[in-house]
Amino acid sequence: MKKVTVSGKTVDEAIEQAIEKLGVTREQADIRIVEEAQKGFLGIIGVKPAVVEAAVKPDPLKEALTFLRETIDKMGVTVSISQEAKKDVVYFNIEGEEIGVLIGKRGQTLDSLQYLVNLVANKNSEHYVRIILDAEGYRERRKESLEKLALRLGDKAVRTGQEVKLEPMNAHERKIIHTTLQNVKGVATYSDGKEPNRRIVVTPK
Repeated sequence: MKKVTVSGKTVDEAIEQAIEKLGVTREQADIRIVEEAQKGFLGIIGVKPAVVEAAVKPDPLKEALTFLRETIDKMGVTVSISQEAKKDVVYFNIEGEEIGVLIGKRGQTLDSLQYLVNLVANKNSEHYVRIILDAEGYRERRKESLEKLALRLGDKAVRTGQEVKLEPMNAHERKIIHTTLQNVKGVATYSDGKEPNRRIVVTPK
């Protein structure tokens, strides 16, 4: 972290010099007042300047991206990562030849990386940052697959008159199942079990 210590006739003057040296705005710097300016005898002799310490605030997205690159590199996978902001979410899109290693079984490795990346991003952030990791469109493909699965099992529940239990899923994937079937006539859904083994149950009405 880049840090400077600067003195000036006043605190404001010292701060202005500090952010100029750092090359950032006032909002992008963490400022700590080390000493207030003090007037000496008769306001002249022994005058003490104000001293401030300033550091560049960490950029949560840069820190998260650096962490992700380093982690993937340690996994021995060569990828490229692009960044895209949509509303209040930032997407890190990963592309590479051995992308399956990063996705893992049912996206579990990708979900774990996403969890860690969000922890890093929000460690020093003043405002919550939400990051979603995607790997060559995996998230959309998985969503479409879950929607088809939900409709197929909803039909099975109606046809057999029996409950159908799905495999354990994370909260995001369970929400996709619930949403897909919420307006389908003749079926209802509920979640059963405790994390990480919580699953959807599709039941005929």
